[in-house]
Amino acid sequence: MSEFRRLLEPIAGRIQMMLGRGTIGTVDDAPQAQEMQVELLADEAQDAIERFQGYGFTSVPHPGAEAIVAFVGGLRSRGIVVQVEDRRYRMKAMQPGEVAIFDDLGQAVHLKRDGIRIESDFKVDIDAPEVNVTADSVTIESGDIGLGGAGGAPVARVGDDVDLATGKIISGSDVVRAE
Repeated sequence: MSEFRRLLEPIAGRIQMMLGRGTIGTVDDAPQAQEMQVELLADEAQDAIERFQGYGFTSVPHPGAEAIVAFVGGLRSRGIVVQVEDRRYRMKAMQPGEVAIFDDLGQAVHLKRDGIRIESDFKVDIDAPEVNVTADSVTIESGDIGLGGAGGAPVARVGDDVDLATGKIISGSDVVRAE
């Protein structure tokens, strides 16, 4: 039996070394496949480990995020980062079945059980040749609404007084304007 164990020891060692958990050091997002420096076991750092990301999704994690690294054939020189987690920024208190994309600044697109919530403390741009909105109701809460670009003449809202002969808005708000 000892001869059999002796023959299996190298294989067992490689199997044990096939997966590792580590901490991300630096990230190089310039190559075709993102490369990371990952600190694994005590005193083991691997440089330029490729990170596999799901098609259509990409991110650049902060140093200190955690990674799961797979080592092809159990060889520590052939690592691939297969998952990254950063518990410092993870969204919490989500309901079963909900999905979200988020960042470290609190911005998020959250697919909730009762709708979709987009959250940001920064400007949100939509850059498209055409945008269609189909809804039973649209509510815009804003202190300044510009239709057609910057500036423009005031637009009458439902309930505003308008001189029908001249088309001039008599009373109302100058919050909504159109070019």
